Amino acid sequence: MLFHKPSRNDFEVYNDRNSLLVNLYRCVRDKHDKLIDEFRYALNSREEFDRIRAELARDSHAMDVQKATWFYQLIRYSYASGVTSFGGQRHNIRKDFPLIEQSHIRLGDVVIENRDFEKLIGQYDCPVSFFYLDPPYHSTEGYYKNIGKEGFTDKDHVRLRDTLMQIQGKFLWSYNDDDFVRALYKYPNIRIMEVSRLNTIKQRYDNGVQFAELLTANYDFDERMRNAPYQITLFRRKNMSIK
Repeated sequence: MLFHKPSRNDFEVYNDRNSLLVNLYRCVRDKHDKLIDEFRYALNSREEFDRIRAELARDSHAMDVQKATWFYQLIRYSYASGVTSFGGQRHNIRKDFPLIEQSHIRLGDVVIENRDFEKLIGQYDCPVSFFYLDPPYHSTEGYYKNIGKEGFTDKDHVRLRDTLMQIQGKFLWSYNDDDFVRALYKYPNIRIMEVSRLNTIKQRYDNGVQFAELLTANYDFDERMRNAPYQITLFRRKNMSIK
């Protein structure tokens, strides 16, 4: 969403619980030239993948740019970007250099945080604030426990709901279509929209298969969400259709 949003004079904050991802974004913003230099020596091989994954898992004391390089390699060379197993797919990371350059420019004035969502929302909430949230999907939280990191729990899902119910600003989040999530946000003036997108994992075996998701907001978003264009990220593009 951040990369799709036009760069204006807004005060923008990007936050993620994953410190490795936050470090990567900070290096793209502040040290993209050094990052690109490191990528010139990247190898798309199982042995290299296993080596750098082990380095990150043991919380290596490597410099920030080195860690960012390793983590980006894991994302690019892993199966379905899960960073747990080698994907064995052709990818020339040097072809990503123009994308890294564009991302460097886009992130230029963005504040990049690595904080718990409750504290972050509490700090930045005001009547004109807008929060877009992409929490771990319910019942799939184990997917986010990569590189030895703690996963999201049901208590965290409830805590996120309770936090959002108290804000002054507006919020929009995306979740998987799940009974637990639907019940969690069954509140007056909370709107839920069903959407679908291509399932990038199953797409290899079942062309065109869709993944059901939910968009939920504390405002009327129908007029803003028609014909949503593709979303550009640092890693890939994905299309979303609205029902």
